[in-house]
Amino acid sequence: MGETNLTVISSFIFLGFTHYPKAESIIFLLCLLMYLVTLLGNIILISITILDSRLHTPMYFFLSNLSFLDIWYTSSTLTPMLANFVSEKNTISFPGCATQMYFSLAMGSTECVLLSMMAYDRYVAIGNPLRYPIIMNRRVCAQIAAGSWVTGCLTALVETTSVLHQSLCGNSIINHFACEILAVLKLVCEDTSTVQLIMLVVSIFLLPVQMLLICISYVFILYHILRITSVDGRSKAISTCAAHLTVVVLFYGTALSMYLKPSAVDSQEIDKFIALVYAGLTPMLNPIIYSLRNKEVKVAVKKLLLRNPLHAFFNP
Repeated sequence: MGETNLTVISSFIFLGFTHYPKAESIIFLLCLLMYLVTLLGNIILISITILDSRLHTPMYFFLSNLSFLDIWYTSSTLTPMLANFVSEKNTISFPGCATQMYFSLAMGSTECVLLSMMAYDRYVAIGNPLRYPIIMNRRVCAQIAAGSWVTGCLTALVETTSVLHQSLCGNSIINHFACEILAVLKLVCEDTSTVQLIMLVVSIFLLPVQMLLICISYVFILYHILRITSVDGRSKAISTCAAHLTVVVLFYGTALSMYLKPSAVDSQEIDKFIALVYAGLTPMLNPIIYSLRNKEVKVAVKKLLLRNPLHAFFNP
């Protein structure tokens, strides 16, 4: 079969969840619900970190960055899928596919780096509480956030260009609900060993390396927590760390199962559902996890609601 360069193909067709016709409507409703809750939860979290001066701290600065990432990541992945379900087209243009692939990779990669930097922030806050405002000043926080964004965007650019420069075998059907890089790579008929090596190096840097940095940070955090004599201080430290660790386990767990599984394992159908968790469930749960046991966030949300004119109208 003759090879067809990827740039010749004008559009792709998503198979999505067509193998499960009876479950498609349920999956659509669940994805729509996850997307709406993700938008609402993360917008509220961003709003309170801006409006409440007590939340103008490094931790909430990074949390607002995380919320912004989650909104963009979920929107780039789920919005086209929801639109295709309504229109019943299940297609995407080549530029649209390239854009979606880049944004989803960029947001996911940035989050990998940002979560490891947030672990370092918790280490400084617990290990050096008196020097914390000096060490984690605004300039340092801005540099850490900018470094995370630049790293994520550059690694995504490397991965996206390395895949999109390959040739296809005249096949434009993607066995996925989005332009996920591994699903598109399956359409390539050339030798993909170089691309797979690039993806492996990037994946190792973004996943195991960042997880190692998180583990190192938490070894020191645990050491300092055990030295805290105050019960309230120890409880607060454990609470903030528990929220971050929960997000880390959810995010890295699904990412590792997708991008670092053995190449011999072909689980495209399973990958679709893992991608739903990765793109929809985790971003939805992040603001909930960080606010459930956080008194500061709860108070800020109440203040935000009290400022709402509709609340004042219905509660004169």
